[in-house]
Amino acid sequence: MISNAGPASANGERLEIVRTAERLQEIGPVWEALWDESGAYVFQSHAWTAAWWHAVPDRQRRELFVVLAWRHDTLVAVLPLATCRWHGVRVLEWAAKDYSDYCDALLRPGVGPAVVQRMWDYLDQQGGFDAAYLGHVLPTAIVNTLTTRTDGGGVALRPHHRQATSLRVVGPWSNSQAWFDTHSGNARRNYRRGLKSLAENAKVEFRLLSPDEPLGPALRRCAELKRAWCARNGLVAPLFDADSPMLEALAQVLADKKLLRVFVLERDGVIIAMTVNLMQHDTMMAYVTTYDAAFERSSPGNILLFDYIRWSIDHGATTIDFLCGDEDYKYRFANQQVILQSFAGGRTLLGKAAILSDKALHAIKAFRARSQSRPSKSAAKPDDRGALGAPVGEP
Repeated sequence: MISNAGPASANGERLEIVRTAERLQEIGPVWEALWDESGAYVFQSHAWTAAWWHAVPDRQRRELFVVLAWRHDTLVAVLPLATCRWHGVRVLEWAAKDYSDYCDALLRPGVGPAVVQRMWDYLDQQGGFDAAYLGHVLPTAIVNTLTTRTDGGGVALRPHHRQATSLRVVGPWSNSQAWFDTHSGNARRNYRRGLKSLAENAKVEFRLLSPDEPLGPALRRCAELKRAWCARNGLVAPLFDADSPMLEALAQVLADKKLLRVFVLERDGVIIAMTVNLMQHDTMMAYVTTYDAAFERSSPGNILLFDYIRWSIDHGATTIDFLCGDEDYKYRFANQQVILQSFAGGRTLLGKAAILSDKALHAIKAFRARSQSRPSKSAAKPDDRGALGAPVGEP
């Protein structure tokens, strides 16, 4: 049964908005079939959205708003969206946006992007939200078609000031040793020096967790180390809350799809650095990376990065994608940078006022930042910020 669906057009196209968990479960098989055929990122899969919806901790603030396009009985497009109440404003955003690095629509090969525009118009007609915010949009994303429209249909999306950076190591390389040799002598010596320091009176091992190993212990260790890092840096990350099922739920999706790669650096059997990765389309993507600060002087995170990148190259990866975030350590490895855009638009007066308020607040913060950055007569003191002004992160 199709609920919240519009009438079929002359070519059999029918649009639907999924608002319930029951309907979300019903459409799972056809959504997954479309995802398989499209070759899209795992973040656009039904399994990812469903895992997020079942584990999200503040569901009382949210409502599913997934838009489907059918042609007769064939699913041809998905806009995986949801609404979230933010200070009384109903914001339409990507489903699982806080846990997805690349967000986009899902489109059957051979189907033109005009269907996505009709889906967006249908959303506007149905209402139920005040403003829209779509972030983490790659330059190649299908949804960019909504931002270049001139016909005035649907909520007008305009560029938003928030951007994200994706840093990558891009090949090809003849082998992993050839890649390793491209680094400076100092970088290679630091790697060997750190490894030697860690191995004093202990056994140090880098390895990939095997598919038959239980995920729970490693993921709990990952969350423990990330919570400690967040506490040291005054940050909050609900993904790593002690009682949150989200990390295990999303990792299980990757495992079920045979995309999961968990690399660990162990010292006497105890994980001192680890990265939860996925490998898709000959690209190794680093989803979560962390390390034990007790061994910071030996740079275990840096050692792990060298080791898993070399492993990835030897196993067919042509790109190592650090996903979103411009942390300083990524610049030491990356040779490519991609900027992800965000777009926003108001639908109601409340939503438009919220957009204007957000712009004004951003302008004030930018002005203050420029004022504070003006050179003084005293020598400027270096701070701990990365190349694009973001706090330096792990490892």
